[in-house]
Amino acid sequence: MEAEDKMIKTEQVVVNEFAGVRTGKASASLVENIQAEVYGSMMRIRELGGITSPEPRQLVIQPWDNAALQPIEKAIQKANLGLSPVVQGRLIRLTFPELSTERRQEFVKMAKKMTEDGRVAIRHVRRDALEELKKAVKASETSEEEQEQVEKEIQKLTDQYIGKIDAHLAHKEKEILTV
Repeated sequence: MEAEDKMIKTEQVVVNEFAGVRTGKASASLVENIQAEVYGSMMRIRELGGITSPEPRQLVIQPWDNAALQPIEKAIQKANLGLSPVVQGRLIRLTFPELSTERRQEFVKMAKKMTEDGRVAIRHVRRDALEELKKAVKASETSEEEQEQVEKEIQKLTDQYIGKIDAHLAHKEKEILTV
């Protein structure tokens, strides 16, 4: 079913967005998709160098080319993650400060907004699927009994995927609030 495929993709988008929300520990997913302007085009940091985590609250980015060092540093500063990149020779070191309770709450709010956006997207998929179904009934391609059955299936899918997104939020919220 096309609607289910779209719901699966929506769930994946929310999970990927959650990866960019900071928790108490360093994760490469926080910086790997940040775009830096190198060689006249925009490239992701993960395409420009290796990202490692030598300690739980530290990331090290080692560009494959020294020419990418300054653009990566600027891109991280522009990303407004609350991190100060430190250039040490051919490396960029990011140290994550301990998160305050207020900052953790801000991250939880961000995650909740991402979740709500995901729920809305799933409801849009449901609406579109129901409109397609109504068109099929008008064109006499589907009977009214089949329409009721398909409507129930679409609602069941909607509830299922909203539940999955809510479960991801609960997990992320616990992760963010764990000190």
